[in-house]
Amino acid sequence: MLERLWSGWRSSYVGSQPARSDPGAPDGSVFSQLLSSGEPDEVTHIVHRGEHVFAIMNLFPYCIGHLLVLPYREVPDLADLTVDETVELWTTVTDAVSAMRAAYSPEGLNVGLNLGRPAGGSVPTHLHVHVVPRWTGDSNFMTAISNTQTLPETLATSAAKLRAAWPA
Repeated sequence: MLERLWSGWRSSYVGSQPARSDPGAPDGSVFSQLLSSGEPDEVTHIVHRGEHVFAIMNLFPYCIGHLLVLPYREVPDLADLTVDETVELWTTVTDAVSAMRAAYSPEGLNVGLNLGRPAGGSVPTHLHVHVVPRWTGDSNFMTAISNTQTLPETLATSAAKLRAAWPA
């Protein structure tokens, strides 16, 4: 028998992202806004900067260590990347997986993209690859019954661990 566990809390976040045609929407994605903020990486939770791509902690993580790898340039699809961006994106994803394993020793990892809003892309205008550490039984009842996630460390702590574990 298939059982479903609904995560209704996600719909309010996904629905809160303004449409690009909304005149009140800020310029650029949340990622572009963070990059242009002038804030230090420790404040924006940027873990790694490359020539064409960077890695940043997910501000709405599914679990500790939830990292995003994305190009600086705001593009919605893999086909929009240059060859250099594509090569660096996947090299950085590979480095992120290595850092994740070194920092957290997860039993497994999810690595993937959601291309377009219907696919689950909460920021569909700025392509990003999710790198998520996973452990057997890492979901818990808190999300289902009390609209709460339990994350045992802050984003700053997660970012510091991943920075320290990032391959040289």
